[in-house]
Amino acid sequence: MARTALVTGASSGIGAEFARLHAAKGGDLVLVARREDALRALKAELEKAHGIEANVLAADLAEPDAAQRVFQATQDAGLEIEFLINNAGFGGHGKFHERDLAADRAMMQVNMGALVDLTHLYLPAMIARKSGRILHVASTAGFMPGPLQAVYYATKAFVISFSQAIAEELSGTGVTSTALCPGAVDTGFIAAGDLDGAALFDKPGASASSVAECGYDAMLKGDLVTINEPSLSFALNWVVPFLPRRTVLKISRKTMEKTDQTA
Repeated sequence: MARTALVTGASSGIGAEFARLHAAKGGDLVLVARREDALRALKAELEKAHGIEANVLAADLAEPDAAQRVFQATQDAGLEIEFLINNAGFGGHGKFHERDLAADRAMMQVNMGALVDLTHLYLPAMIARKSGRILHVASTAGFMPGPLQAVYYATKAFVISFSQAIAEELSGTGVTSTALCPGAVDTGFIAAGDLDGAALFDKPGASASSVAECGYDAMLKGDLVTINEPSLSFALNWVVPFLPRRTVLKISRKTMEKTDQTA
């Protein structure tokens, strides 16, 4: 296979756009997500359009052993993963003490656990080859605490920290680690996370394709962290760090409050 990329959360949104980008460049794919029908439709689309080979692995990354099963499937098929794109993730709205703990634990497993597991499983072969690119899809949410999305914001802070730490460990190996931190994006994320009506999403977000292109290009260059919107990058790097913490928390909460929410 030609420079194979494994993409999690590939059935829709940014993940599907990563797959389209990679296929357009002639790269083969391993497509991972829960919805096998959507993955097979994407596989057919990309193989027909670009003459590449796409493998489908239906897996729920909220299951603790899912990453190991994905890894074993690629090993059994003799697939060499050159690009690992850890894109799968989801959020959830509400006060932490009122949310279902099982839902938040599943979020932590997908957003952090599976990401760490897959990185740990595929890194040794990349280092041995002295060649590989890893892209972790984090979020601008990871730059501050997130009242009304406390666990989601915390998971993305973890991803940003983890990605940079291993990037330094990988210095000189020929392997890189990049964190993509998009702002609001027009995908199914809003509906899936019960975020309709939240102030942050009052205006249309960036397109999934533009965000994927930003992240993919940054991955190829081996950038540490990339934010898809320059204005957000400026605010998060040069304004937010100098504000009082209570002020940051109040601002962050307002972005997550729904229009009909008074508490």
